[in-house]
Amino acid sequence: MSAPESVTGPTTDDPAAEAQLTSLSTRAARQLTTTTKSEPQMQAISSRWLLKALPWVDVKGGAYRVNRRLQLRIGRGRVQFDQNGADDVKVIPETLTELPVLRGYPDIDVLREISTRFRVREVRAGQVLYEAGQPVTETYLVVHGRFTRYTAGKYGEEEILGVVADGDQMGDEAIGQSDPLWLSSVRAETPGVLLVLPWDVVREFTDRVPSLAAHLEAYAERQKLPMNRKGEADVPVQAGHVGEPTIDGGFVNYELAPREYELSLTQTVLRVHTRVADLYNDPMNQTEQQLRLTIEEIRERQEWELVNNREFGLLHNVDYGQRVSTFTGPPTPDDMDELLAMRRKTKVFLAHPKAIAAFFRQCNRRGLVPGTASVNGHEIPAWRGVPIFPCNKIPISPQHTSSIIALRTGESDQGVIGLYQTGIPEEYQPGLNVRFMGIDAAAIISYLVTAYYSMAILVPDAAGILENVQIGRTAD
Repeated sequence: MSAPESVTGPTTDDPAAEAQLTSLSTRAARQLTTTTKSEPQMQAISSRWLLKALPWVDVKGGAYRVNRRLQLRIGRGRVQFDQNGADDVKVIPETLTELPVLRGYPDIDVLREISTRFRVREVRAGQVLYEAGQPVTETYLVVHGRFTRYTAGKYGEEEILGVVADGDQMGDEAIGQSDPLWLSSVRAETPGVLLVLPWDVVREFTDRVPSLAAHLEAYAERQKLPMNRKGEADVPVQAGHVGEPTIDGGFVNYELAPREYELSLTQTVLRVHTRVADLYNDPMNQTEQQLRLTIEEIRERQEWELVNNREFGLLHNVDYGQRVSTFTGPPTPDDMDELLAMRRKTKVFLAHPKAIAAFFRQCNRRGLVPGTASVNGHEIPAWRGVPIFPCNKIPISPQHTSSIIALRTGESDQGVIGLYQTGIPEEYQPGLNVRFMGIDAAAIISYLVTAYYSMAILVPDAAGILENVQIGRTAD
């Protein structure tokens, strides 16, 4: 059985069939019309809210130096592990310098020897590692698991102080104390794996290795120096006095080796055939469309770098003291409040869209309705008045966890700023230029497209991260 003809007449190229029509077919009529075309579309274009939310500072000379007050309190890092099985877990010796007490210690041979003295210990969910007031007999490195710090409240209730997760440590704060005691209790909330170093081993090393003993003594003395609540060298001030007391004097000391951020870049070479550029430009200019989509791709990679780059990206440069872990796994309103409370004037939350959906599920379970914030004419979901911007550049781990980032922005608020340089040769957009590279023997025109950028966190509490955010659905 033959296929029926369309309502507009036959669709073949048979002249006899066309001759049987009583009017001009639409197919023939289209030969005299002009087709309206769209510009080339690109699925990978995202909202790129991070690029829009950052205040951009013009950096002359390609570098930006962040000057700070002298910091006396040494921040925490995170150690790393080499795991080749359930029982074959070792700490990477070089990463032991991430512990505040070993920061800057140069003898790698001693660090290697210390790393061999750690022993693997598995813990079960609900197991108490130690209780407040007990003597410190061991120091712990968390390989895997989630542990809760808690203490007895004023009226006998259990008061949660925080969560300890992968890469954190417990016990090194006892360095320099003659009879150290635990200040809080710790309980395992999930099954976990620890590396344990007995305190007697620490004493053995300090007695046997003079350089280590001197380093630990210098660390303990440094912690006794007067400092403010943020760990900066203190300036003596007096208040509330009467009469004519002698007022102490001092000065504000600066870091001697401040960090400098050099501009990074994203580049590509755009190639266009001269025949295409000469002939096929109506109704749209081919070179302009090629350049437009190329720049979109560069801007997408730029935002990815601002989140993930190891030198200046947020995920790798937020201070570990500004990182908190979710208490139960999914991002709850309580977790978001804790992240919000860690800094003043939080302007922005950034989260993967799936993390935002996970947070909304937790709000739904509590009967809460998150508000919205108006940003440049867009209604954005918000929590406590702070907009939650979607950012698909924040990765999702193989364990289906992600992170939520909170930022205070702007130079005047000592926040997070974007860096670029304007006025560069052949500038096409601020901080981005397009340079003609010539025409080769194959008649191909080449353009070098470059974006220059970086990011700076002016003070540690300008940015914070809620880590180990579970994004999967959980059974009710």
